[in-house]
Amino acid sequence: MEQRKTIRIKTITEYHKLRGLPPPEHPLISVIDYSTMKRPSDIGEVNWILDFYHISVKRGMNGKLKYGQQECDFDEGIMFFISSNQVFRIAAETTSENKQSGWMLLIHSDFLWNTSLAKKIRQYGFFDYSLTESLFLSNKEEIILDQIIGNIRQESHLNLDKFSQNIIVSHLETLMNYSERFYERQFMTRKAVNHKILARLEELLEAYFNDHDLASKGLPTVQFISGELNLSYNYLSALLKTLTGQTTQQHIHEKLIEKAKEKLSTTDLSVSEIAYELGFEHPQSFSKLFKNKTDMSPLAFRQSFN
Repeated sequence: MEQRKTIRIKTITEYHKLRGLPPPEHPLISVIDYSTMKRPSDIGEVNWILDFYHISVKRGMNGKLKYGQQECDFDEGIMFFISSNQVFRIAAETTSENKQSGWMLLIHSDFLWNTSLAKKIRQYGFFDYSLTESLFLSNKEEIILDQIIGNIRQESHLNLDKFSQNIIVSHLETLMNYSERFYERQFMTRKAVNHKILARLEELLEAYFNDHDLASKGLPTVQFISGELNLSYNYLSALLKTLTGQTTQQHIHEKLIEKAKEKLSTTDLSVSEIAYELGFEHPQSFSKLFKNKTDMSPLAFRQSFN
């Protein structure tokens, strides 16, 4: 199979040129109207890497999209978050360009230098979500975000002074906070999809801990579980935290303790043998985790059945 070409866009000015736009008024931040953008002929044939942050709301997309690897019927306002240095691909669009609308916000990390958002922006989980885990907005939510983007556009088009950066960063933080709120709303309202993910997680963990080769495979990692579910590990943990109050790692530990209790109460295996069967390299690590989760040592738990 032919390897897909990867193109890196280093500056916002370079991105403007690629999409047939005039140079940005500020080299480190730009708000773009989707309807004015030119689509490169090879847009769906290559991988892309941006050296800056990309946030956008896109409208006018036909057909169904996928959310968390599940098909969904939201196609009005779709919000994407792409961090710098992430590899992504844009699927071929089925709409004509004159029907495409929305906005795109490009932010270079240099613009955030020495501000409160410089380090914090990396902590927002939605920059690690894949494009199939986009945020689907209601009309009211779109209006709120459009107003914030309008403020950023207006401020970035003014003659910059010593207040400009702080004002724009303040608007950016408001945008991030609302995005977090809307993502949590999405987790809670898409119950059918989310419950399917929980069911698949339970089936996956059950199968993993019932594997007779677990001793050689070792304990499942969050990265392995999220990969098997076709979700980014940050997205999965955020989803589970909202729905169940537990992270992916806590779900793994919960299933592990369940299996440990089963073996301690129904077999004559030693604690060390159980630890190895459950994928622990060192029995002491198993005993420590078991006591931390149950307030009892494995031996004390076994003795409670006698």
